[in-house]
Amino acid sequence: MTDPVSMAIIGAGSIAEGSHLPAIRAQGTETRVRAVVDVDLDRARAVAERWQIPAAYDDLDQMLREVAPDLAVVCTPPVAHRDAVVACLDAGAWVWCEKPPVLSLAEYDEISAHEAVGGPYVSYVFQHRFGSGARALREHIRSGRLGTPLVGVCHTLWYRDDAYYQVPWRGRWSTEGGGPTMGHGIHQMDLMLALMGEWTEVRAATGTLARDIETEDVSMAIVRFASGAMTAMVNSVLSPRETSYLRIDFPEATVELSHLYGYDNSNWRWTPSPHRADDTPAALGAPEDNDASSHAAQLRPLLADLRHGRRPAASGDDGRRVLAFIAALYASAATGEPVTPDQITRENPFYHSMSGREENVHA
Repeated sequence: MTDPVSMAIIGAGSIAEGSHLPAIRAQGTETRVRAVVDVDLDRARAVAERWQIPAAYDDLDQMLREVAPDLAVVCTPPVAHRDAVVACLDAGAWVWCEKPPVLSLAEYDEISAHEAVGGPYVSYVFQHRFGSGARALREHIRSGRLGTPLVGVCHTLWYRDDAYYQVPWRGRWSTEGGGPTMGHGIHQMDLMLALMGEWTEVRAATGTLARDIETEDVSMAIVRFASGAMTAMVNSVLSPRETSYLRIDFPEATVELSHLYGYDNSNWRWTPSPHRADDTPAALGAPEDNDASSHAAQLRPLLADLRHGRRPAASGDDGRRVLAFIAALYASAATGEPVTPDQITRENPFYHSMSGREENVHA
């Protein structure tokens, strides 16, 4: 029998207990969590006790020396992602890191230099790609089954009140990296980009309309893709009726996804074009298997990739795509001009900070 993958949790907050630890437990004998690390040792010990984890630490380097996990799961606030990921990679551990990956493209590229061929690698949490509906639609786009994508809609309309932003690191460029574009809509935008392929231009606007924060609380964008498709995007934390909505119109059908924080096949709608009015969703390509989008769904192939020394999905260039897009979106909003991928270079201030300002660079 293959030994279980040895794992450690870094950051003992709500995302660890609400999403990551249940996802790990769902893998059964494939995994074993051996340690929890948090700056608050009492909190780490409490999580360890609740989940029957043998060790708790408040020192990451000590844990890496003593436990030497195969895979570390980084669940800290965004400002701490870079240092934690680098420490784990340098210790030989693979990493699965919560979104947003880091605060800037500069940090992302810095981390990439600590990876090695065959591993260790770092993958980022973009679980919406891994449900059966998204997998099926991506294959149909690749094969041209529904025709070339034409029109897209990508909305993340959520609600976060003033109390939400009382947590010190939220709503600040230097610690969260951005507003709902960076911290909330990133999941839906990553899914749209993973489906639609390379983008060629973004025109955007942002505003801080209602929350007392440094970052935006709403953004809007028009995006062009290499295929010729156009997509409208909205990211908001001001929307009382919350929804996450994705729509792509093809010559042969409209495919829609309506959910909030996760989906299964029941959240998808496959509508045939008039000339195919009698076609069922199955005839259009709706999947028969029903895998929900979840941390567990992403973790399964990540564990397989670790065992085989393969670069996982949502890693390397595949993980970088959405971060580069967000940098371009913020650059367009700040300048009032359209931005193309080739403009976000090391010489561009938005490469170093999503605000484009030097004082917001995480040193």
